[in-house]
Amino acid sequence: MYRYYVNKKAQPTGKHEVHTSLCSNKPLPENAVYLGEFPTCHGAIAKAREHYKEVDGCYFCCRECHTR
Repeated sequence: MYRYYVNKKAQPTGKHEVHTSLCSNKPLPENAVYLGEFPTCHGAIAKAREHYKEVDGCYFCCRECHTR
């Protein structure tokens, strides 16, 4: 299980990136919304969609959920 966060600040594409707590590219604490613990990024993406319409997995830590 990993702890996941979504960035409050959207990327230039308009999407909010989902990251694990171990990611070196995760947002600063003041820019992060804690999503919870999930076995894969898919559950974290679903939870992030409760906060933001447009979300994407981080290329580095959630590559399986990265769509761009």
